[in-house]
Amino acid sequence: MAAFGIYAVPPNQTYDLVYEALVQGYRHIDSAVYYRNEEEAASAIAAFLKDHPDVSRRDIWFTTKITNELHGYELTRKEVGEIASRVKKHIEYVDMVLLHSPKTSKEKRLGSWKALQELVCDPGNDLLQIHTIGVSNFGIKHLEEIFNWDGLIVHPAVDQLELHPWLPQLKLREYLVSKGVLVEAYSPLTQGAKLNDPELLELEYKYKIPKAEILLKWSYLQGFIVLAKTVHKDRIKQNFDVLPTPVASDNVLDDDVHLGKVDLDINILHALDKPDSHEVITWGHQDPTLYEDE
Repeated sequence: MAAFGIYAVPPNQTYDLVYEALVQGYRHIDSAVYYRNEEEAASAIAAFLKDHPDVSRRDIWFTTKITNELHGYELTRKEVGEIASRVKKHIEYVDMVLLHSPKTSKEKRLGSWKALQELVCDPGNDLLQIHTIGVSNFGIKHLEEIFNWDGLIVHPAVDQLELHPWLPQLKLREYLVSKGVLVEAYSPLTQGAKLNDPELLELEYKYKIPKAEILLKWSYLQGFIVLAKTVHKDRIKQNFDVLPTPVASDNVLDDDVHLGKVDLDINILHALDKPDSHEVITWGHQDPTLYEDE
């Protein structure tokens, strides 16, 4: 399944890009408090729904994330109110809220989780209706804190991670599967850092498949929810067309949705099989899933 990410998309470009992504078929939009473009994304969703009455609000999944500085019970509740002030005038609810990273403390992480799960469990709350919650950049240690917490009611739906052939995170992915947590991949194109990798260029030349398509197909074939991001309108369609159109579903996180067949030569998959690689592109090349509290 495909999602359209809007990290580092300027607010004044967000509306047009999100609207175009929806036109091309994306039904999952991923924002964050840190991105400062939630309102523009929500506005584009509302406009698209108005212009396309055959598409309902429940067909579109909107995700945002609580940045590290706003972790902790009270700060998270306050920020949810701020998110509501930005998006509620356009869309009546947020489908999913994530904790953006574990880079705070156990006390603050669990405080934020408590605040978010209370809101999920009380859809009529006076802040914002939230359908589900998850995490981003959490490692096994951080997830174990949640799963072992006595107050746990709502389990994490997803863990959003940097994932690509050079950072496959096999052990973490195996853990997530064992816990029923979906794996969502950001930076599947390595933010361009590996697009001139000699091995990838050789595969592109040999098999006559664009290198970006190779990397996106690799991600889809791993079973990830894939966050494709671009600031170029023409590439929105190119990235989306890599994935066959899914059968309609009320829940874009439904892993039973048939996504059609994504083909990639087995020799390409073997060439990109790098189980021991741990090359982090984002977060200053420091893996947040390994974060240790200070």
